[in-house]
Amino acid sequence: MKKFISLFLALAMVLTCAAALAETEITVYAATSMTASLTKAAEQYMAENPDVTVTINFGSSGTLLTQIQEGAACDIFISAAQKQMNTLEEAGMLAEGTRFDILENKLALAVPEGNPAGIESIEQVVSLLKDGDILVAMGNSDVPCGQYTQKLFEYFGVDEAAVAAKLSYGNNVGEVAQQVVAGSVSCGFIYHTDAYSYGLEVIEEATADMVGGRVVYPAAVLANAADADACAAFMEYLKGDEASACFAEVGFTTIAQASAEEATEEAAQ
Repeated sequence: MKKFISLFLALAMVLTCAAALAETEITVYAATSMTASLTKAAEQYMAENPDVTVTINFGSSGTLLTQIQEGAACDIFISAAQKQMNTLEEAGMLAEGTRFDILENKLALAVPEGNPAGIESIEQVVSLLKDGDILVAMGNSDVPCGQYTQKLFEYFGVDEAAVAAKLSYGNNVGEVAQQVVAGSVSCGFIYHTDAYSYGLEVIEEATADMVGGRVVYPAAVLANAADADACAAFMEYLKGDEASACFAEVGFTTIAQASAEEATEEAAQ
């Protein structure tokens, strides 16, 4: 009987320890273009913090915004544009003082393998859209990648409605990139990071003037986050060297890391 009780107590201790190791969960909603880099960073974080589970839902920033507004369980939101984050902030749905700009990307003109259409520049694509034979992939109007492309069209005087027959849309930047990979379009406007992830050739990157400003990714903790301290710790990790290396590997500029280093230097002076 004593042996049975000892075994029972040992089993109870094992189960208690196992429960403790998985006691903290963080749910992150993040832009599709962060899939490879954020997944890697989260895996590294969980390896160093076995008591934390980070679950990530990737999608277009517009779709993720809608899901959050409709009550989806989300602790941290990382958008590919300020617009979606502004909407949540204006609605009082962000935890005060947690919002910061984490990354910068570039809108890029990418082509299928071998560049069969002979695409040479953004200006050439604009010319062919206005008067030529071309099929261009871009994001929908509720997708930041699509919104930046619309800004580029405005910059070059392209009437999107007038050239609709020469455009092929995607629900997120990943879908746009897949069209380019498949060669079903002449070219596509995606992020530089996605071109890297999908192994696509970039013909030209759009300047900030072309897309109405820098392509900046804001991050914030939601006001109703389940564990504010755990979220804060993960957000600090995302600003650090290890996570920044994951982001830089695919072509992101790590704004948060640079800002943190500048603050440290100023404090030391």
